[in-house]
Amino acid sequence: MIFMATQPPTPVRAPAVHRPASDDGDAVVLERLPQKTQPPQMYRVVMLNDDYTPMEFVIVVLQEFFGKDREAATQIMLKIHLDGKGVCGVYSRDIAATKVDQVMEAAHQAGHPLQCLSEPVE
Repeated sequence: MIFMATQPPTPVRAPAVHRPASDDGDAVVLERLPQKTQPPQMYRVVMLNDDYTPMEFVIVVLQEFFGKDREAATQIMLKIHLDGKGVCGVYSRDIAATKVDQVMEAAHQAGHPLQCLSEPVE
């Protein structure tokens, strides 16, 4: 048996779209609101003085991991030696943590007790 439709299918109605009223009837103006973002929190990498790590090793670490030239590395090393700690650089949180890990690993590999940490910049 073959069944045939006796009526054409009814069209599916699309839901009504409500548009905001506009002045000229055709244009809709959207206003873009600027988003304000905060700059990332910065962290300073601080190296601590100890009585066992050679000064030359500290200079090499500053040159290798912080990109300092010989003179700047020597000045930072003297600050660490005289004041007990010195700032090696200021970075975003992830980069500062990576620098600390690199310094600690190099000191461990060389058998030195050099300590390095990162702290937020106020």
